[in-house]
Amino acid sequence: MVVFVALGAFLMTLVGGLAAQRVTDRRHLVLGLAGGLMLGVVGLELLPEALEAAGEEFLGVPRALLLFVGGFLTAHCVERLLAVRQAGHGADGPVHGHGAGERVPQVGLTAAAAMVVHSLMDGVAIGAAFQAGQTMGLTVALAVITHDFADGFNTYTLTRLYGNARRRALAMLFAAAAAPVVGAASTLLFTLPVELLGSYLGFFGGALLYLAAAEILPEAHHDHPTAPTLLCTVTGVGFVWLVVGIAE
Repeated sequence: MVVFVALGAFLMTLVGGLAAQRVTDRRHLVLGLAGGLMLGVVGLELLPEALEAAGEEFLGVPRALLLFVGGFLTAHCVERLLAVRQAGHGADGPVHGHGAGERVPQVGLTAAAAMVVHSLMDGVAIGAAFQAGQTMGLTVALAVITHDFADGFNTYTLTRLYGNARRRALAMLFAAAAAPVVGAASTLLFTLPVELLGSYLGFFGGALLYLAAAEILPEAHHDHPTAPTLLCTVTGVGFVWLVVGIAE
């Protein structure tokens, strides 16, 4: 039952990635929507779940929030280190992180790999929820399957945004699609501590917010009309809000 339900996440992730692939002529709108989806997933799903699952405080601050900030800073440091390394190997011009020609492919692959890990944990979350009961499992599965469209969309977009070839983007997309099935199947072998899952969600949420706010949205508005792109961003947030509301 668990693996069968996870196949829905597999299909929805592929649909999201293929949708991103087919709108390359409206790249700024794709990025605007991706930024909104990422912001919605972080603010309306990942962070609330992290606070609930890993709410223990450390020096007066919830552990999930500390990891959230840590994830944001880690993503920033990784991007800066990779950018400096790229410049040291003869990249043309200064690396500012905002021009398409200055993108570091490794950053895109790292971000996509993080999405794959996130999708893996989605599958683990489905399996863990089914361990608590079938009703809980189906509710969590609905939320995961619905928002996996955004995961597939973002995985493909992030990989291509940083200058990686279409072949690599598709490979990361298929990895992200298969990850929930693997994660769900793995829970047949063990029981995942709730605190560990909450800690991961907090850390990943911070990293995802950095990518949305510092990379995706600035690139979406670079040399493009603001109003249509902003509308796509708001639509992305609204879509995630609707998904969360239906799941609840």
